[in-house]
Amino acid sequence: MDRPSDRTPKLLLLVAGVKGAIGTTLAATVAALQANPALILPGLTTAEKFPFLGDSTAVAVAGWDRSQDEITAAITRHGVLPEGVWRPYQSLLAQMTVFDAPDGVRSLGDQINQLRADIQRCRERYPEARPVMVNLLPAACDLTDPARYTSMDPLLTDAGAGRLPDLAYVIAAIDAGIPVVNFTPNTVELPAIVDLAIAKGVPIAGRDGKTGQTYFKVVLASSLKARGLYVDGWYSLNILGNADGLNLMDPDHACGKLDNKTKLLDDILGYPVGERYGRSAHKVHIDYYPPRGDAKEAWDVIDIRGIFGMPMSLRLNLQGRDSILAAPMTLDLARWAVALQAAGFAGTVADLGFYFKKPVGDNPPLTFENQLTALDRLASRIQSRIAAKSQGNAQNVAAKPRIEH
Repeated sequence: MDRPSDRTPKLLLLVAGVKGAIGTTLAATVAALQANPALILPGLTTAEKFPFLGDSTAVAVAGWDRSQDEITAAITRHGVLPEGVWRPYQSLLAQMTVFDAPDGVRSLGDQINQLRADIQRCRERYPEARPVMVNLLPAACDLTDPARYTSMDPLLTDAGAGRLPDLAYVIAAIDAGIPVVNFTPNTVELPAIVDLAIAKGVPIAGRDGKTGQTYFKVVLASSLKARGLYVDGWYSLNILGNADGLNLMDPDHACGKLDNKTKLLDDILGYPVGERYGRSAHKVHIDYYPPRGDAKEAWDVIDIRGIFGMPMSLRLNLQGRDSILAAPMTLDLARWAVALQAAGFAGTVADLGFYFKKPVGDNPPLTFENQLTALDRLASRIQSRIAAKSQGNAQNVAAKPRIEH
């Protein structure tokens, strides 16, 4: 049943690419969370975490997109959710603030200025909410040698930087003191941006959300490594028919995602798959297949060897829904990001590797077991810091001299 939320938003998602398949599914997820929490809360990994953030259902969404469609028309266009699923939340969806995306032909500085103004308008509308930038833009041609951007000046003046539209959003958010979740495969954690995040006290979570096939690849590879079974080869095929699948038909756009999906396996196992053949035996293919829409299908063929070098194999077939898997992850990551900021963390956060194909930061956890352990450890560190802050604030209040009248 559609009803206006009587909850003051405690979390504000500022979504770059809000009318994409994941963005619109996230918007519907947040609307359902307000009106019918039982549909969504069981699918969140942070529903019971971070009570200091307040009501986990009190969330608002705003964002940017190039599309001029109404948000409900965009939901219909992507076909992720049947009309009967999102229609009950139509009036809640209509309350979303959506801005025009900056024109990519303008200078990076001009784009940042536009986004700063939009962010300020959102803050004025939701003054009590903790904002977080969620990057859901499509995979793009990455920067050449991103490590060379060690200061902001060349980044703002280099015309080539305009090829990566994410940068304007990320810089505008960090400069405004807002944490960033980079769910895309695009490299935004440039040295100058990380330095700015540390200076502003802003955490950066990313890169490349690990939703379906790669998630199970980490689980399986970790279990094979723990069992002492040698991975001789791994063949992965993905077919999907959404806008992401079409975008990834461009080799320049797909290279980052394919690289993230491929290198991850060698990192977990500790050796290059195919080493005995003198070439990689880890193959990853993504094909655009329109009939599947957002219902992605993935196949894995895994060749392993046991003692005496005896060969065995596994087969895995995943029939998933790309945006249905991704939307709750982005909401979870937004809650992690604002909790980290509240606890005083800044810069890249490697311990969030559970959620990403290519986690950013030093020494990210690689195996599935280590990723879960890292999450538990990080949550404990957050709670400890918050508790220490609360105790310090209470002591400061108690120490203030009383004024006698």
